Amino acid sequence: MIVTYPFSAVVGLGDLKLALVLNAVSPRVGGVLVRGEKGTAKSTIVRALAAQLPTVSVVPGCRFACDPAVPDPECPDGPHEPDAGRVERPAALVELPVGASEDRLAGSLDVERALTEGVKAFEPGLLAAAHRGVLYVDEVNLLHDHLVDLLLDAAALGTCYVERESVSVRHAARFLLVGTMNPEEGELRPQLLDRFGLTVEVRASRDPEERAEVVRRRLAFEADAAAFARRWTAAESALSARIAAARSRVPGVRLPDARLRQIATVCAAFEVDGLRADLVTANAAIAHAAWQGRDTVTTEDVRAAARLSLPHRRRRDPFDAPGLDEALLDELLERTSGDDTPDGGPDGSGPGGGHDGSGPDGGPDGSGPGGPGGTPPPGDGTGPGTRNHPTGEPSADGRTAAADPSASGAAGADAPPMAGDPAPDASPATGTAASRAPGPQAASQAAAQVAGVAAPYRVPLLEVPGIGEGAVGRRSRSRTRRGRSAGARRPPGPVRDLHVPATLLAAAPHQRERGRQGPGLALRGDDLREVVREGREGNLVLFVVDASGSMAARKRMTAVKTAVLSLLLDAYQRRDKIGLITFRGAGAEVALPPTSSVEAGAARLRSLPTGGRTPLAAGLVRAAEVLRVERLRDPARRPLLVLVTDGRATAGGDVDRAAALLAGTASVVVDCESGPVRLGLAVRLAARLRARLVPLDSLADLGSVVRDHRKAV
Repeated sequence: MIVTYPFSAVVGLGDLKLALVLNAVSPRVGGVLVRGEKGTAKSTIVRALAAQLPTVSVVPGCRFACDPAVPDPECPDGPHEPDAGRVERPAALVELPVGASEDRLAGSLDVERALTEGVKAFEPGLLAAAHRGVLYVDEVNLLHDHLVDLLLDAAALGTCYVERESVSVRHAARFLLVGTMNPEEGELRPQLLDRFGLTVEVRASRDPEERAEVVRRRLAFEADAAAFARRWTAAESALSARIAAARSRVPGVRLPDARLRQIATVCAAFEVDGLRADLVTANAAIAHAAWQGRDTVTTEDVRAAARLSLPHRRRRDPFDAPGLDEALLDELLERTSGDDTPDGGPDGSGPGGGHDGSGPDGGPDGSGPGGPGGTPPPGDGTGPGTRNHPTGEPSADGRTAAADPSASGAAGADAPPMAGDPAPDASPATGTAASRAPGPQAASQAAAQVAGVAAPYRVPLLEVPGIGEGAVGRRSRSRTRRGRSAGARRPPGPVRDLHVPATLLAAAPHQRERGRQGPGLALRGDDLREVVREGREGNLVLFVVDASGSMAARKRMTAVKTAVLSLLLDAYQRRDKIGLITFRGAGAEVALPPTSSVEAGAARLRSLPTGGRTPLAAGLVRAAEVLRVERLRDPARRPLLVLVTDGRATAGGDVDRAAALLAGTASVVVDCESGPVRLGLAVRLAARLRARLVPLDSLADLGSVVRDHRKAV
């Protein structure tokens, strides 16, 4: 038997625990997105959540988890008799793998019954299995787009519709959506990002005591998981009971008009798109009031809900870091607070517990993991970074103790920063990780200049003609085994991907004339059909930028940076990999190795210094090296080299020899030369590279130029 790490044993992570508990109390909150660096216990705590959910009653034998009290009248396994009985079982935790197929997620024709019984039957997918439970997507930002589309539809409607291969099925699919992701591997598609009700950012603790406690507990769990879990049985039971009590209290919680206007004011002030933020905040505030044992929503409930529901919805730009200005939030709440007197006791805590130990780690009375008057197990996380609250939950003033970055998780995790706080080493310009300074080629770092960046503009779709076989993305058509099924065809050669339903439909009309005997089908070679799958691929866009003094002297770097930033924005939307090479002074530097994290590219680009001589050959050689390595890592991903320079070469190396190393690479040379007298150096460089030449003044239309060049290639 697999033993799950106890939810109560996770050190710190107060915001994350609270977000998960609020969703457990009221599934209407809409799910949780957990953002954080690797090794921060994201998966550990999500898997521990399922054990805390109340059991569900289901109709015996129903594969779609129908509730006996209100069975789905359109359930594929129905109709269910009123006296069919009931079975109690734990809430399901269903994990959606990143590489899952569309059929596995939504369901498909039951091939076994079709072959053996000759009937059309539906085999449920993961959406059916997750109904009334938890659907967990690890690395949700890497999920294939065709799966994201299905997930969005089901999450929005609470229903899964399957129309394929002569199968037409509708079934309920209401689930708690929980996703985890590492922003370093790329951002999330905006439509899916907005679908998550709450979001939490987690970071690794920098406090030695907290980290030591994390390791201590993890080692104890790995040594004897069952014994470790038994130490936390009382805390887990108390937490489950409190969640069940809060869930039953939710329908009776009252949301006064004053609090509703407060929610609307906050959402409008933070300029979030649409009205989903208002709905999520309202539901989260109701759940928080129920969790606190109150029957009326107060300003503190609104504040707790807004801190979790708004940060990811106020991003105006994909390069903006999620966050919330808590000073502005407090000002808005104070301005619209009105009468905050709750219906509970004189201290405003309401029945069933107040703000003292209000986190999920506390028992029903907030006395700690051991329940009322209990003693928490050794090493309960009361380290110096918890600010008087071992679990990092909301304190008496409604603020969260986990704002101290010393809180940590079970597998080396830490507490999320307070919303609105910049990440460590944050750049004031971007709110993301600060860019590294150029390497030793800069003779004098202090003398280097940094050009500004204007607002990025939209570029046309850079689509490669034809059908490729590159990595999954959103840019160009490609053949893929994991793409959307676009139909079936007779295979031109050996069958590589059998389309079973189409094969069965082709063979079915001929069974009598073929003298079929028994349950099996009589198949012939001309019955076979092959799946036609079509998806989208991403590309590797490698920018090689001249950052020498000649570029800065003409003040062209602002235009260059803005154009490159615009293409980075497009790469974010198209799931491309990007790389950035700069050359100045005595050599070239890989400012950003090929990566899917365009935020890192934007940060490096914004702080890119200029000045010094122009080692053009060094930049070309470094580009050839990067592309050579990337071809070995991913041969199917097609690269595009975008060289931004005025063509001057005032420092070492043979440009002709360096250009020969890039033979066969699709390239674009952006000519930055200006003035009444032009030497035409970039024109000759483009001829050496067999690249398309684009004047700097045309950078705003660089996307269409690249697209036309690719068609020519």
